[in-house]
Amino acid sequence: MQIRRLREERGYSLEELAERSGLSFRGLIYIEHGRRNPGVLTILSIASGLNVAPARLFEDVSPATGEAQAGS
Repeated sequence: MQIRRLREERGYSLEELAERSGLSFRGLIYIEHGRRNPGVLTILSIASGLNVAPARLFEDVSPATGEAQAGS
């Protein structure tokens, strides 16, 4: 998932994203680091906090260009 990349692009700290999405700071850390898989409602909350469509969280990023591409 692209949570960290999108969060950093917007200049949000984990604390700010937690506040904007209504989720816990610790929960976001676990999700960002791949230690937990978020449910649908959590994905919707994160996308809302980042002000992106939920599908953007699942886009692949090409290492050569750094540009987002459709998921695999």
